[in-house]
Amino acid sequence: MILIITAIFLTLATVLLLRWLLVSRYYEETDNAYVQGNVVQVTPQIAGTVAQIHVDDTDLVKAGQLLVSLDPADARVAVAQAEAQLAQTVREVRTLYTSHRQYDANLAQRQVELTRAEDDLAQRRKQAVTGIITKEELRHAEASVNAAHAAVDAAREQLSSGRALVYGTGVREHPNVKRAAAQLTEMLLTLQRTSLLAPMSGQIAKRSVQLGQRINPGTPLMAVIPLDRLWVDANFKEAQLRNMRVGQAVTLESDLYGSAVKYDGQVIGMGAGTGAAFALLPAQNASGNWIKVVQRVPVRIALDARQLADHPLRIGLSMRAEVNLHDLNPPDTLKQATTYSLETPADNQAQARIDAIIAANLK
Repeated sequence: MILIITAIFLTLATVLLLRWLLVSRYYEETDNAYVQGNVVQVTPQIAGTVAQIHVDDTDLVKAGQLLVSLDPADARVAVAQAEAQLAQTVREVRTLYTSHRQYDANLAQRQVELTRAEDDLAQRRKQAVTGIITKEELRHAEASVNAAHAAVDAAREQLSSGRALVYGTGVREHPNVKRAAAQLTEMLLTLQRTSLLAPMSGQIAKRSVQLGQRINPGTPLMAVIPLDRLWVDANFKEAQLRNMRVGQAVTLESDLYGSAVKYDGQVIGMGAGTGAAFALLPAQNASGNWIKVVQRVPVRIALDARQLADHPLRIGLSMRAEVNLHDLNPPDTLKQATTYSLETPADNQAQARIDAIIAANLK
């Protein structure tokens, strides 16, 4: 009987040893894993009063969808003032070009007067030799020439001054017009920012904004959670990371669906430090009594997008992760360059309004 029991235990030990040698030592698993994702805060860029709220918690939204509208009255007044200023500036610049042409004509006229005065002086000098005119009349002719010279110099300086204001540009490219156009663009942009749009597709969460609330730039109003861009943070013990590499395959199970649904993932990165190192109050191991605690390092695991679409997850759900350590030089197939960007929509209407105002005031 003892021999039978001993044989059974030896057989079990052999099976377990073979299982560890052939299978278990090539896998590391943990149930200290949770779904994570981006929590995109929706914040205003301008101060204003909330006039309309178009979404609520749990609503699904598309990128660019209107979320909150601020009272646009002040922004519309500012746009009207900027449009009037642009129109006035165009008219003022037109006057500069007209004055420049007048200065040019005035210089030509003064030069004609100078030529006439010089001819008259030359004639007077001939007459003075014969005594036909008096010396006083000759002095008057010389004074007229000097006055004509001064008038030409003044006209030339006036023309030079006018040319400096308009040289090398047309009305549309004049700095004053461009400055007024930029101010109008800024006011139109402010008016556009009274409408807060969804920066990306996702689900609304943490809505705190209320109707009639006065808000300032940067005030968190709600969050958009892109549920198609989730990942898993699995916290492995430090000893489990010895043979773990970026690119290794991972099998995941969620408590939401149980073992019936398995996700295929891939290790895409490991934390730069342990959770304790980045805690709000890091442990001070160099002071007082010290007790060694096994540390854990967060390992980021990408999820297959198609499986995620078939079986959606939510941020914070518990997961079980098992990493396959067979390949120590795995190809990185799931990790792709991901770019997040927030762009202000191009407002072609703004340029159209500017062109229309300039054209209307150039007639």
